[in-house]
Amino acid sequence: MTQNNKVIAIVGPTASGKTSVAIKVAKAFNTEIISADSRQIYTDFETAVAKPTLSEMDGIVHHMIGIVNPDEEFTVANFADEAKNIINRLHNEGKIPVVAGGTGLYFRILLENFDLPRVEPDKELRAELEKLTVEELYRMLLKYDPIIAQKIHPNNTVKIIRALEVCKTLNMPMSEAQRIKEKPEFNVLWFGLNANNRDFLYDRVNKRVDIMIKNGLEKEAREMFKKYGNLQLLFDTIGYKEFYSYFNGKISYEETINSIKQNTRRYAKRQLTWFRKNTNIHWFDIEKMTADEIAAVIVSVV
Repeated sequence: MTQNNKVIAIVGPTASGKTSVAIKVAKAFNTEIISADSRQIYTDFETAVAKPTLSEMDGIVHHMIGIVNPDEEFTVANFADEAKNIINRLHNEGKIPVVAGGTGLYFRILLENFDLPRVEPDKELRAELEKLTVEELYRMLLKYDPIIAQKIHPNNTVKIIRALEVCKTLNMPMSEAQRIKEKPEFNVLWFGLNANNRDFLYDRVNKRVDIMIKNGLEKEAREMFKKYGNLQLLFDTIGYKEFYSYFNGKISYEETINSIKQNTRRYAKRQLTWFRKNTNIHWFDIEKMTADEIAAVIVSVV
């Protein structure tokens, strides 16, 4: 491993300020950012996924944002392949790539030295699985691969079906098919953003949701369901699924907003649970340090 294959990874829960810090670090190193976010990869997903605007990007090139349509197949393996090409290109240009986001699985496959089994989508099998309830699917996954089941939220239909697809296609647990590579591909410098005071982070989450509402989240949700219909991805995306219930008269507007905030806080908690398993991450407390201060420390140690 040489200095030439360094990668800066900036992780953390939603609303922790990763984008701001990543942009400041990227500007300092005259480099580019690779977004590791399983929702920002989609076109049309804007306000609900806090996709950075051109103004917020501040002239820094961002990759893996808005690159695939919501109704198209895009796996973590696709993400890893494309992201590695960008990393290798930046290394060849003598630059240190910055990978920033909150999707733990993307980081694991791209930077934590895991090899992912390559399994093509099986539309026939998926059609059969989609006839089952999420509870039935999760019980099935617990039977086929309890290790992977523990890592997937019981209501995440998309991930459960994909895991079952891998298990059934390979005729073995997905957890056994995931192997550690013999040699690390990159020299990764890990940095995490969080608040030791959980209420501080949750307050930031609530304020972010308020801003999303002000910026037209309800209108965006209506347009998404009108354009894509009952696409499962929409029901697995915070900000869209809650408004669907509101549009159908099942909950009030106030309940919708509160539900989005609650689900986002729960998501932040799950993100932290995932990232805390990585003992290589150096954590910063966002309540005690500004984005400028955090970026300055990162730049000084890289």
